[in-house]
Order: sequence, then C-alpha cells, then structure tokens
Amino acid sequence: MSRRNKKGRDINGVLLLDKASGCSSNSALQDVKYLFNANKAGHTGSLDPLASGLLPICFGQATKIAQFLLDGDKRYFVRGKLGQVSNTGDSEGELSEYGSTKDVDDATIKSTLLNLIGSIKQIPPMYSALKREGTPLYKLARKGIEVEREAREVSIHEILFKDFDADILTLEVSCSKGTYIRTLIEDIGKLLGCGGYVIELRRIGFAHFDIAQGKTFEELEILKGDSLSNIDPVLIGADKMLPTVNSVYLNLEQSIDIKFGRKITFPGLDSDQKVKLYDENKEFIGIGQSNNLSEVLPKRLFIN
Repeated sequence: MSRRNKKGRDINGVLLLDKASGCSSNSALQDVKYLFNANKAGHTGSLDPLASGLLPICFGQATKIAQFLLDGDKRYFVRGKLGQVSNTGDSEGELSEYGSTKDVDDATIKSTLLNLIGSIKQIPPMYSALKREGTPLYKLARKGIEVEREAREVSIHEILFKDFDADILTLEVSCSKGTYIRTLIEDIGKLLGCGGYVIELRRIGFAHFDIAQGKTFEELEILKGDSLSNIDPVLIGADKMLPTVNSVYLNLEQSIDIKFGRKITFPGLDSDQKVKLYDENKEFIGIGQSNNLSEVLPKRLFIN
C-alpha cells in the first residue's frame, strides 16, 4: 500500500529543501509533501538525481509563483574528472578515454575558464528532461536515439577555480537559468583537449538564497518530531521569494476589484511590470502586471 496521502492540509509557503544526491526531484517532492501532510506541492528548478542542494518546494497557493522563480540565477559547486568523457555527462554514464591531462595545470585551466565567462551557446545534452514531440530526450537517449538539438544562449556570470588535483577539477559556477553544468564541464574538457565529466554537483545558491538556509529531509524529520506545528515555521512566505519584484499596496476598494479579477488604476509604474500585490491589511494576495495605461491587472492571485 502506498504511503502517499491523496488529501492533506491546505498550507502555503516555500520550503528551501537541501535535496540529497541519489534521488529525483519528484521523489524528494513526494517525500516532503508526505512529511508536511500537504494537499498541494510542486518543485521549481529540478535537479538531476546525481545533484544535491537547493530545491525550492512550493506548497498550496505558493505554487502559483513557481514560474517566476525559474528565472532566478543559480550557483553550483562542481567537481569534474578530466581525461575521460561520459555519454551522460556524469559518473552514471558509460566512460571512454578522450585525451591526456599531462599538460593540464592550474594556469592552463584558469586561462581556459576565461573563454566561458559571459554569454555563451550551449547544446542541451541528450540526457535531459527537454522534450522532442512530447518525449523527454533522456528516454530517447536510453534507446540509443540521438536527435539534433539547437544551441541555447546562457550566461555564465562567474567561474571560481577552487582546485585541480589527481585529474579532479573543482569549481564554483554562478550562471543563468537553463545552464547545464554537465555541458559546461564537457566544454571545459574539450577546450583543454582532455575531455571531462561531472562526478559531483551541488546547487549552493538559488536566486538570493544560499545553501545554508536549506534543510535536509533528515533535519526536517527530526525537527517535526511528533507534531506538524514544529516544521511549519520553516516555510517562507511566497512574496519573500521575489525580492526584486516591486510591491504595490492597495486600499479596500482596489483590493476588492483585484480579487474579483478586475484591473485597477495605479499610476507610477512602468509598462509591462510585474508587481507583488498586498491588500488593505498588507497581506500578500498575488502577482499583478502593469500596462501602458497606468493600470494593474491581476496575474496570479492567492485567493482561496
């Protein structure tokens, strides 16, 4: 019998989960949903099973902001093995020799990394969740099918060289959404002429949050003890996940109009600007969007 509840509590907020390596993002989501006895939950910015680190889990009404969280920058700690390549880009795939590392040293690596800072083109890996005609690419890859993928533009904000020892390269990478770190390590290996693949990957930053703010599943279990009330305080308000979005405070009449899906007049905003909406009691009620007529339209409302 499954231990998953089909029903649960109507709770709202965001959990910064420190996902363990070895489990899928969906598996981690289901475990947390069960732990909180939550009726509704979803994750943002999924991580490969190999990867660990920050995985925001949205509960209840907070699932409505998930799409806005996906645009946040990410920061990763990564260790790559040079001298070989993997058909999956990581240690879970089939390995093959590529090139020698005898001429690779710290100085050569640091010089090579400079070529990857800024806006770059990446070809998404076959072992990814991207879909082709409704089928995830990794399912095609497992059947030995490879399809052409278009290169995508991503931004590498910073690459910090940490260490290179015994053919293991250690880096910290700050990047835009949509960046594949496996592909980045592969590209670094190719530029060095020796190849490379990921052996460890950990997301240590998500938007303005740091890994130190995350909770592992084991920590949550201990914190919960015999009462759900012990873990509810770890949830973050959905509005706190969007610090760069301006806030708009409404009066009673405006709040009523917005809650009924009507636009309101609110001068002083730029056109096509997303804003956080607060009602007359300064309670967060959702996301709005301005137009060029000094009006705000409801975009995603937190109304039960």
